[in-house]
Amino acid sequence: MSESTMAEANMDILNVLSCLIDYPREGVISNKGELEGVIKNAGLQTPLETNLLAFVDTHTSKELLEWQSEYDALFERGRSLALWLFEHVHGESRDRGQAMVDLTALYREAGLELSQHELPDYIPLFLEFLSTQGEENAKKWLQDMEHILGLLFCRLEKRNSDYAVLFEALLTIADSDVNLDDIREQISGEKRDDTKEALDKEWEEEEVTFGADSLEKSCDSAVNRPSESQRRDQDIPISWVDFDTSKQSAPLNQASASAESSLSDTRG
Repeated sequence: MSESTMAEANMDILNVLSCLIDYPREGVISNKGELEGVIKNAGLQTPLETNLLAFVDTHTSKELLEWQSEYDALFERGRSLALWLFEHVHGESRDRGQAMVDLTALYREAGLELSQHELPDYIPLFLEFLSTQGEENAKKWLQDMEHILGLLFCRLEKRNSDYAVLFEALLTIADSDVNLDDIREQISGEKRDDTKEALDKEWEEEEVTFGADSLEKSCDSAVNRPSESQRRDQDIPISWVDFDTSKQSAPLNQASASAESSLSDTRG
């Protein structure tokens, strides 16, 4: 496989991972063969490739409603597995709003306009964006968010969820050197926030909305995916400044308010 073909395969695998992390859709099940083909051509090591293929086979073999129900139980209860990046950086601090504005501006710079229901830090959407930005930029951005990816991986691993392999794949593509053992130790004493008691307590303290409307996009739809003409291969770094995994053992709404997302255009 040539270098250019390998780069295209790496970008394609980001789209596949975006689809698999997103809310389950019929399009994922009907395009199982295509997803498997991309995984096989992505140049991943055998154990990871095997586990990704097993994930696809397992979940696309289920009834869609069953898969969606399991997904809701995993990601839509509690905040520890929230699929919004800034939830894990800014929590409920006012810095989160500015970070959203900055990320939206970055999307527009690349020619991607979001609908009013879409949150820019939704991980599947962010991965679709990265898949258009060139291999090196995508890798850098994934490295910038590696602590969040590592945190989600370890929490899913702790729950014995096979969704963990999707975040393992992202860390692998990023060539991440984040210390997963440190994260595992930091979350070892965490209490699950998806129990009835935890959810009742959270509801009493604050009604939380996760922006479910943003999940209305379909994985196999081109509505949100930038076209080739929108591609930008410039180095536009995203930095998750002062992100500290040691604070992730605390409730997410107490996440560091000092963490700031700095997005700058350095095309020069």
